[in-house]
Amino acid sequence: MMFVMLCCEVVRLGLIGYNDAWRLQQDLAHQRARMTIPDQLLLLEHPHVFTLGRRGRTENVLSSDEEIAAAGAELIHSDRGGDVTYHGPGQLVAYPIVYLDPRARDVPAYVRRLEEAVIRTLADFGIAAARESEFPGVWVGEEKICAVGVKIGEWVTMHGLALNVDTDMSFFGHIVPCGIVGKGVTSMARLLGRAPAMQEVMDCFELRFGQVFEREMLPMPLPVGGRD
Repeated sequence: MMFVMLCCEVVRLGLIGYNDAWRLQQDLAHQRARMTIPDQLLLLEHPHVFTLGRRGRTENVLSSDEEIAAAGAELIHSDRGGDVTYHGPGQLVAYPIVYLDPRARDVPAYVRRLEEAVIRTLADFGIAAARESEFPGVWVGEEKICAVGVKIGEWVTMHGLALNVDTDMSFFGHIVPCGIVGKGVTSMARLLGRAPAMQEVMDCFELRFGQVFEREMLPMPLPVGGRD
């Protein structure tokens, strides 16, 4: 069965391990490349984990494996773009599995659309965010609030973005976030002086993603075996 309409199924996975979500993305991307499912948007949180992208430099991981384990985290080498980043509870992670139409196969433009969806989401909460011309992601002043790292295979996207909502920012002390020296990181909770509800942030992001990508967003149940 071929899906050609501009719809996107949304699955909220809750707290799920990085490798479990990675395997799910791979399965969905394979199906999407063969046009047997429509576009997907996975919204979730990860347990404490550091991931190193394809071009990531190990020197940007400042702590040893033992120190990372003692903090209750792990380090995973990922096939996404970008350097090293942190994921954990209180951070909204979004993984779009989107087929890039032949008329719009512009990867930098795709990344800018992801950033735009985040910028609009933050504006809904009164936070003025922007792009930084030299670095990907979404910034508030000199501090990054959202990291972006993607992979494109068979013109289907994987991985995506991580927005700091009410994140334990101390974990960023184990790394040079995204390999960028001299810049900081921040969260919605830190900027607002309160922690917004994760479900509310997800609702806003889902709406803004649909607007930016011109998709009809269709909430879906959890896939079998999709959660830890």
